[in-house]
Amino acid sequence: MKWHRLLMLLVVAMLAFAAGCGGDDDEASGTGATTEASGGAEGGTLVFAGASDPVVLDGSLVSDGESLRVIDQIYETLVGLKPGTTELAPALATSWEASDDGLEWTFQLQEGVTFHDGEPFNAEAVCYNFDRWYNFKGSFQNPSASYYWQTVFGGFAETDPKSGAPADSLYASCTANGENEVVLKLTKASSSFLGALSLSAFSIASPKALQEFGADEGTVNADGIFQPTGSYGTEHPTGTGPFKFESWTVGDRLVLAKNEDYWGEKAKLDKVIFRPIADNAARLQALQNGEIDGYDLVEPQDIPTIEGDESLQVLDRPAFNVAYVGINQAIAPMDKLEVRQAIAHALNRQEVVESFYSGRGEVAKEFMPPEVEGYADDVTEYEYDPAKSKELLQKAGLTLPVPITFWYPTDVSRPYMPDPQRNFEAFAASLDEGGFKVTPKSAPWRPDYLGTVDEGKAQLYLLGWTGDYGDPDNFIGTFFQDGQKAWGTIAKPNKEVQDKLDEAESETDIEARTGLYEEANRLIMDWLPGVPYAHSRPALAFKAGIEGYEPSPVSLESFATVTKSE
Repeated sequence: MKWHRLLMLLVVAMLAFAAGCGGDDDEASGTGATTEASGGAEGGTLVFAGASDPVVLDGSLVSDGESLRVIDQIYETLVGLKPGTTELAPALATSWEASDDGLEWTFQLQEGVTFHDGEPFNAEAVCYNFDRWYNFKGSFQNPSASYYWQTVFGGFAETDPKSGAPADSLYASCTANGENEVVLKLTKASSSFLGALSLSAFSIASPKALQEFGADEGTVNADGIFQPTGSYGTEHPTGTGPFKFESWTVGDRLVLAKNEDYWGEKAKLDKVIFRPIADNAARLQALQNGEIDGYDLVEPQDIPTIEGDESLQVLDRPAFNVAYVGINQAIAPMDKLEVRQAIAHALNRQEVVESFYSGRGEVAKEFMPPEVEGYADDVTEYEYDPAKSKELLQKAGLTLPVPITFWYPTDVSRPYMPDPQRNFEAFAASLDEGGFKVTPKSAPWRPDYLGTVDEGKAQLYLLGWTGDYGDPDNFIGTFFQDGQKAWGTIAKPNKEVQDKLDEAESETDIEARTGLYEEANRLIMDWLPGVPYAHSRPALAFKAGIEGYEPSPVSLESFATVTKSE
């Protein structure tokens, strides 16, 4: 069997497995909405509430769900996902094939596609985007800017050694063969590369708009947080998707309009309005009052209320996430293994999951959910034991109580963390019982919290991850491979873990690859750069007349198929 055919079988098999198992049970596929909007009237405006505003509408510069939800309506990628699954599907590319050595990938492109500004989509535009990302300079090499590029492809054409970006790059070049064929060249074979192209970070944008509106203008503020300064990502995002950008009033609403010139099946709605409503209770009240038509990140305890109202409906998103307490080894005494073990024993994870997830969560014991290939059942586990925690702290030569700072985000809820403050308060109390003295630290999610954590300035912190595609590389590879700082969890890369992940990523035999990822999970939980504590099955809420919304395990959901009837 040729190498590229084996690789393709590997990717498809793993993605199909994740799609079939994504969720806490076999009935986690949602209720009420279907891929086809049957019976719903076309047209109208749908108002959807998120927890915050997007950061910026340029997929290459963000990693948060609030930004990506909007970006996914405006832009498209070469490779997409079948709705509601992690199974690969054609998007702007109709097909693809790898060379025998896995170093060249040839993509055939959709014909007759135009960007929202009327410019043609073609092979040259694709290569412009890839070369743009590869040639990011200055502040754009900051980990909080080009996070996904660095996670998937590594470094840049000229990587600044001070940037924190990897020195080497998986990307070699992009060649346009005529109008409708692109060849991407890699520096080494990668068994996770193709699935990664479904990430919104690799959305194809109009080269003309990128240049005209300063897409490559940005800076890092005094706190080390990247901020784009051009108007492209806030006023002129330009893709090929079923909706076009219309306006954005930060703190109030972001408006998208139907793309009448869309190359595929046109959107059924005329407009979609995204509103930021930070408070969980306020989002529910807005739905009940008819101010909005739907919202994400429903608090588990609100689900019975919604299900008891015949004018409303609950949709389940398959579980594909992990919540964790990150431990920054760069800030003493977190560099001592005994201290990290003490934290793990002092966190009452069972209590948090039982108290705040309303039966929609399970206690996590490693950095990826059980549904993903490579999950290891026999990792080292850390039971809640305050006495053991104190014993470990004293073994590390510390005087009790040990002072630590513990960060949590405000004005946001996440699929893996519906109410960060309540999780923090419960964990802080159990840490105090385990011999620590917790000083609380908090910051707004946009943009301060993510930037603070990503730059390694938080000692202990709450965070999590929703998988982007169905591959173990997207979980533990994202966190712990290639010397990445991975949301502040790593002070010094763990070479043994890195080598194992490198080996796993290039392995083309499914059984061998699975075993390598299992070994990596065991190493990680002995190293303990953080403490995973929950996998959850998030919920969305809509009015009963909303049809056609297909919840995705990776939160990649199109509003183009949605209809609204009163």
